[in-house]
Amino acid sequence: MLIELGQYIPGTSSIHHLDPRSKLLGLLLYGIALLAAPTGMAASLTGATILPVIILAGLAPAFIWRQLRPLIVFLLIIFIFQVAFTPGEVMAAVGPVRITREGLNYGLLALARVFFLVLAAAVLMATTDPLALADGLERLLRPGQRLGLPAGELALMLTLALRFVPTLLEEAERIMRAQVARGATFQGNQIKNLMPLVIPLFVSAFRRAEGLAEAMEARAYRGGQGRTRMRELHFRAADYIFLLLAGLLAAGSAYYRLRFGS
Repeated sequence: MLIELGQYIPGTSSIHHLDPRSKLLGLLLYGIALLAAPTGMAASLTGATILPVIILAGLAPAFIWRQLRPLIVFLLIIFIFQVAFTPGEVMAAVGPVRITREGLNYGLLALARVFFLVLAAAVLMATTDPLALADGLERLLRPGQRLGLPAGELALMLTLALRFVPTLLEEAERIMRAQVARGATFQGNQIKNLMPLVIPLFVSAFRRAEGLAEAMEARAYRGGQGRTRMRELHFRAADYIFLLLAGLLAAGSAYYRLRFGS
């Protein structure tokens, strides 16, 4: 694949065996903890708490690197933009660009938040089966059905996205190689150079969508109405411990911001 984004890695670790609802709620609490951190150093220390989870999940460093590598340029742009354009106490100057102490702090803060949030999402995707993740999301959204929220349809959309995004990436790579073998070039910024890739990819995507729709109609799919599941979700002691630790992290970060943050 070009990018192993959202790839599930089967395993038997304690993180793999957690209920998908607890992992989704844990990701939410982890994000709250990162957003509540008032400084770049606090966000970095808060974000580093994901490292024991990665070790327990048995994920290889090479896999984590492949998840984050496409975002390196984006993260650097965020950091440089904050450093160069945030007013405050000037620490150094490079031509017209003034590097401020506040800019370094905000740059590190934004960098840590985006980096660790993406890392946590990658760990969630790598340790949770897509179907189980969709079931967990549907169970969490089920109370909203009283307000008209289509929990079953939203879960289906998530399942299809998780299933077909990697497939489309593989299809794009296959088409690109086939077109290059036929003499096509993808160099330059002109839109016409991308047509040999974009047109076949759209045709393939629409063909897959049509086949999926016909299969769902043939099976009388009606959303979550009357649907049964092969595996029922149940919280265990490990799930409560995981949520407790995530809740303490979010509460501690919020307290630190109220007590010492600006």
